[in-house]
Amino acid sequence: MSNSYNPTQENMTLADPNEWLKGVTTGTTQTGAMKLSAVNACVECITNSISKLPIFIMDSNTKEHIKHPLLKLLCERPNEAMTPSVYKKLVETNVLLKGNGYSLIVRSPNTSRPQELIPICSDFITPWIDGMGKLWYIFTHPKTGEVRKLDNFDILHYKTYSEDGITGISVLSRASEVINTAKASQNYENRFYTQNARPSGVLKTEAELNREAKDKIRKEWESIHNGADNAFRIAVLDLGLSYQPISLNNKDSQFVESKGISIEDIARFFGVPLYKINSGKQSYSSNEQNGIEYVVNTLHPKVTQYEEEDTYKLLFDSEKFKGLEIRRNMMAELKGDTASRGNWYKTMREIGTFSANDVLGLEDMPNVPGGHTRNASLNYVPLELFEELSINRNRGDKE
Repeated sequence: MSNSYNPTQENMTLADPNEWLKGVTTGTTQTGAMKLSAVNACVECITNSISKLPIFIMDSNTKEHIKHPLLKLLCERPNEAMTPSVYKKLVETNVLLKGNGYSLIVRSPNTSRPQELIPICSDFITPWIDGMGKLWYIFTHPKTGEVRKLDNFDILHYKTYSEDGITGISVLSRASEVINTAKASQNYENRFYTQNARPSGVLKTEAELNREAKDKIRKEWESIHNGADNAFRIAVLDLGLSYQPISLNNKDSQFVESKGISIEDIARFFGVPLYKINSGKQSYSSNEQNGIEYVVNTLHPKVTQYEEEDTYKLLFDSEKFKGLEIRRNMMAELKGDTASRGNWYKTMREIGTFSANDVLGLEDMPNVPGGHTRNASLNYVPLELFEELSINRNRGDKE
């Protein structure tokens, strides 16, 4: 990062953040890439997954979910204009398409407790490290040109792959060569079908024709046989002319199949299984395993970064000292697979890890009387007690 930037205005409290930040949640969009169906599908898949994960605050010492003033902000209304799901989807869209997702923390002037979270498009904000090594965020208003220096603790910053740990590099930037190739293939295919990229056939004759005669024959043929209204008309040929259609051979038609390779490359860059973007071979067993890998390898690292950044900047130091953490429930992403979820709950119940109320809580259902107890099978005993219990049981059988 360059340290030569000298902002003209020092950090200050925003008197009217909604007015000052009006229109800065959106900037230039990667419309060219988003027109490519594979990129659009990957972005939709990941942002939808992130947007539906419930947020809760947990005491890391007891693992209990606690009531906290921040929950109104995180789970009910992050700002005046957005629901939590819309807010989370917008931030993650910026992370994927631009490499960095920013959100301004508007704090109460009396308590410094966060009151609003306002996403800011990364086109208007730049991380900057001063001569003392402190991280700031330089915000330039797109309409007024006003520059403000914002404290690190007033900006939530989520990023994708980074080479310096400060600024993220977008998936589109890293995959630009593959995406450009896919776009070129898509454009060629479009021209192939809509603009006749290759002739449908040739008219052949043994006679030698000059240019004028060729143009006249071509024009007359096209006037009779081109267009939907002239489809399937019978051709009458004279002067020794014969028509030979040109069909695609296997080699020439492989460019269509090359789209599959491009889709696989794009999905690999985003970390999205092919079945989630309606591509590739479909089978229930493989899709189930791919779905689990998607949660573990693609979503979990993202969620971990969100949890760490939110906990560090939204909670007070005294609360973090007590062990409070802001977490996201990833079970929401697995709710579609009822069979696997049911087997997992059953296993957790049988080994005494979950109570009935624990399972109900994960399913967003109310507790039941007596559901707090945990049970375990008596068939499993410690090895050091096995001999004694075995003797006692055999003795009882004899008596």
